[in-house]
Amino acid sequence: APAAKATTAAATPSPDAAPATPPRALTPAEIASHALPAIVTMRTEQSLGTGFVIRADGWIATNLHVIVGGPRVKVTLADRELDVVEVIAASPEHDLAVVRVEAHGLPMLALGDSDAMRPGDAVVAIGNPMGLENTVSNGLVSARRKFDGGVEVLQISAPIAPGSSGGPIFNDHGEVIGIATAVLEEGQNLNFGMPARYLVSMLKAPEPVPFPEFAKVIAQIRQAGARRARKHASYPASLLDGCSTDAQRLIVRMVSDAIDTGAPLYNAGKTSSSYHVYDGAAADLARKLPPACRGPAKAIGDAQKHAAGLADPSAQAWAMREAFDALIDVVMRKQHP
Repeated sequence: APAAKATTAAATPSPDAAPATPPRALTPAEIASHALPAIVTMRTEQSLGTGFVIRADGWIATNLHVIVGGPRVKVTLADRELDVVEVIAASPEHDLAVVRVEAHGLPMLALGDSDAMRPGDAVVAIGNPMGLENTVSNGLVSARRKFDGGVEVLQISAPIAPGSSGGPIFNDHGEVIGIATAVLEEGQNLNFGMPARYLVSMLKAPEPVPFPEFAKVIAQIRQAGARRARKHASYPASLLDGCSTDAQRLIVRMVSDAIDTGAPLYNAGKTSSSYHVYDGAAADLARKLPPACRGPAKAIGDAQKHAAGLADPSAQAWAMREAFDALIDVVMRKQHP
């Protein structure tokens, strides 16, 4: 949650030495024999995927969409099952995540040079398609393609399927040069992997978050998205200009905590108490936001003024809740357009 060319090993904050680069091309069987102990199955209430160990002390790489399916992620290793305890780094733009489990001495994989891969180069993919664990397939790099926004992917002929998401794609030296990400159901044998260089850049700037906090944020974002149909106020992404990643995280955490407290009160008919919880949380958030993060502070102040002018406590609570939903929504759009 979130190793064997020297450049990659240096970029990865690993406490263990990466395996040495094999002096010759390996067969798919040799690659699989070496790699399988470091490949894991990842399950949530709503998702199934694959991951692979990149640090012996429990760091695992996978797709971001694999870990957002519920409040817990179960990781099945060769000899045990563990919960994800922390998200080390996440990139919505590249659908990648590095997570951590409480373990030490795990077998690990080496990251290779994805920029060196050319159309026609041999690859091996290992994953858990449809829950069929440790499925090995081989093929070629069909092309290097760029999607909207300039994100590059490796198109490969090695077949993958749902459940393989987050699994490693190897070069012929057994190094991970890609992470299985998508398959186009409309096309035959159109499979894509995210180049490993994006993973390397994430490892250079980890931002650990306890998984329960991460799961709460994801749940709140989903709830906010579901409420868009009610046409609550929508803030432009520019509202967050000047707001650092930490400031955006503070917004989501404090707003989520306020809703967790205020919503049950509202649902129990204690609308005045709910409003006071929301109003107090808004004032506290406005005080804690850094001076450069002016947009959200102003939006919070405007919402408080609007709510204070309403006569009905229910309307007051709902006005603050709508503002909170809009703040969650704009952070979501900023982080994952």
